[in-house]
Formats: sequence, structure tokens, C-alpha cells
Amino acid sequence: MTNETDYVPPDVWTWEPAQDGGRFANINRPIAGATHEKPLPVGKHPLQLYSLATPNGVKVTVMLEELLARGHQGAEYDAWLIRINEGDQFGSGFVAANPNSKIPALVDHSGDKPRRVFESGAILLYLAEKFGDFLPTDLETRTECLSWLFWQMGSAPYLGGGFGHFYAYAPSKIRYAIDRFAMEAKRQLDVLDRRLAESAYLAGDDYTIADMAVFPWYGGLVKGWLYGAAAFLDVGSYAHVQRWADEIAARPAVQRGRMVNRVFGEPETQLHERHDASDFETRTQDRLVAQA
Repeated sequence: MTNETDYVPPDVWTWEPAQDGGRFANINRPIAGATHEKPLPVGKHPLQLYSLATPNGVKVTVMLEELLARGHQGAEYDAWLIRINEGDQFGSGFVAANPNSKIPALVDHSGDKPRRVFESGAILLYLAEKFGDFLPTDLETRTECLSWLFWQMGSAPYLGGGFGHFYAYAPSKIRYAIDRFAMEAKRQLDVLDRRLAESAYLAGDDYTIADMAVFPWYGGLVKGWLYGAAAFLDVGSYAHVQRWADEIAARPAVQRGRMVNRVFGEPETQLHERHDASDFETRTQDRLVAQA
């Protein structure tokens, strides 16, 4: 690899597939669209989710499990595994559901024709409005909730694509990049810590879609689930974020939501596909292996 201090950008950048792109080089490319024909499966429920248990995917499975816990039976769903490391997101069916080829994607079959919803924040907002829950109705609190939701959507690329990439996934350790994004990650943690010092949850006294959006990223970071960077970022110093993360992590619906479409960790925490509430008791990977 060329030394970072020797690199002079060309007048026009061109893609070189053979260049060392790190862990995700096999799926990264500078163009959109499908690479192969592959229709999406459709299960028995109106809500069809196509996802993976990354922080963005977990937002939506947590929301669906929370809705079911509140008694919204219409929130029953099928969750299909999209293996992004194998390029499933570039299949024709998935691209039709999300032209940006990123998980998660939701297709709602409850109306006259299927309705696609993509971008995790948009899916949370769609479900909150569809079921009338986890989104405040008074203008002041609703505005606060949506501000934090969009804060997360705008800030997470610095945490994931920035800090996480250069700290954990880049083929070489570039101090400037790591320092730049570590500074921003810690600034964002401080933003959260200051807010949670004055409020139980991000929008106020009640748990909302804003918390569901932020928790898998920043809650996961302070719980030590992301990038192996807890000590590096001194996450223990953010006491209010820690308190909030512990409370959310203890919710049964959150624990279920974190299992769906999960393909890493202990087998008992992995539910590759979810088609019924009973799957948590019968179809986790440890049980499937035992039955084989």
C-alpha cells in the first residue's frame, strides 16, 4: 500500500477493484443497481423485513418487538436474513425494495399494493405512525423526539463509517483518521451524556423511537459491543449514557430484537430468521444444531 503521506489524488478518481479495500472490498463498488437476479422471499405476515443484526438492523427489530409487547398484533412480521458480506443486498428483489442496497428494508403488504420503506429512521417513523405508538403526539415532545432521531441518522456515519472503519476494519492503522473520528465519537457521546443527565430518555420521560435509533449505536458502544473500542474511548466516563443503555438493554423486547437476523456471537443469541414469536424458543442456532 502507498504510504499515506505519499498519496497525491489524481485529477479524476477511478475505481481500481484490485486495490486494497480492506474487509469489505468484495462488496464495495462506486455504482448502484442489481448485480444478479434474486427475488425476495415473502412470508405469512403483512410486514416483511429484510435485514441483518447490525446496529441499523437492530433498530427495526427492536421496534417491531416493542410494538408486539404493547399488544399491536398487526406488527407481527417475517424477518429474512440478508448477508451483506455475500452481496445479498445487490439482488434484484432487494434493490427494488431499497435502491440504495443497504439494510434494513421493509415491505408492507397490508394495503392494496406492497409499500416499500427503506432507511432505518424512515422505517421507525413509518411504524410509529402506522401503529400510533412510541412517537409523542404533542408538538414539543414530538419535535424533540424527531430531532434526536435525525441526529442519530446524521451522526452514526461518523461512528460507523468513520471511527469504526478506521479503528477496526481498515487494512492499515492511520493515526490521523483514527484520531479524527475518535474525537468526533467522544464529542457525540458527550452530547448524549449531557442530554441524559437532564432527561430519563432522549425525548423526555418516555421511551420513544429516538431511543430505539440511538441505542444500537451509542448504547452498544458503551456496553462494549462495537469495535472492541470501549477502553480506547473510555466509555465508562459517560455515566448517564451508561445508565440509559443499561435500562434499555434490560427490556425483554430489546433482548429479542437484538437476536433477530443475528449471525455472530453465541449460538443461543442467534435467530437467523424470525417468522413467529415462538421462534425465539425453538429456532435459535443452538436449538437448530441440537435438532440436526
